[in-house]
Amino acid sequence: MHAQMLPRVVTKLLVPFIIVYALYVITHGELGPGGGFQGGVIAAAAFILYGVIFGRDELLRRIPAPITDALMAIGVLLYAGTGLANLLAGGRFLDYSQINPHNPGDGEAMGMTLVEYGVGITVCSVMITLFTQITERSDPDLDPVPDAARR
Repeated sequence: MHAQMLPRVVTKLLVPFIIVYALYVITHGELGPGGGFQGGVIAAAAFILYGVIFGRDELLRRIPAPITDALMAIGVLLYAGTGLANLLAGGRFLDYSQINPHNPGDGEAMGMTLVEYGVGITVCSVMITLFTQITERSDPDLDPVPDAARR
């Protein structure tokens, strides 16, 4: 794809809009169709598109594997931490009303949004990791099965 100018330019133009749309889907997931999983997959699609057009190595240069690994953990911690904060406040796991006891409706919205972002971050990071792992080329020197044995 290095010689193809049009896909590269279109990808650079589309990726920011795809990510903004993914954030919209995640943020408004508690009010309508969408949510963390769908928004996370949409965001991952933007990064995977970038990886397909510019190459796996360029994607890993932009988002190194340790970053995606950390984001997977951060997303799970955000989800679980929201539930744990409710438990520590005397409520049930993911009982969002404990976030703001004076106005439980505000706690509901904030709690759901935090959980949706936790799911979205995790799903996006996992999908990027899956893409980079699937597109990884094996080193012939490290291949346990020689080419002659495959024939």
